[in-house]
Amino acid sequence: MAAITKVHLSGSTNGLGIKPTGGTASANAVEVHTAVSGTTDFDEIWLWGTNHSAAPVTVTIEWGSATVIEGNIIVTIPAQQGLMQLVPGLILNNAKVVEAFASVVDDVLLFGFVNRIDY
Repeated sequence: MAAITKVHLSGSTNGLGIKPTGGTASANAVEVHTAVSGTTDFDEIWLWGTNHSAAPVTVTIEWGSATVIEGNIIVTIPAQQGLMQLVPGLILNNAKVVEAFASVVDDVLLFGFVNRIDY
């Protein structure tokens, strides 16, 4: 039987929001989460974003690889929007990394958690 444990995003300090501050391109993406290693267990990742800007901001989430652009999740968060869902519990494993960058630096905060599923 599988065991499920709720954990914070590995890119978060103590469960606090993650601010994509590196820049507005893939080379400057910040780590959001590194999935569990191996191919047996899974991380179910839930992610929300908030935009403090007076203008919409586009967030790019690099899902598992910065080099596979087809796997990117791109969402525009409206101006002064609070906690809009960006990732609805998608799964990842094998130490794949989720990174993010935004079209405007310092206006977006990312929050979330992981349900770690151990088989």
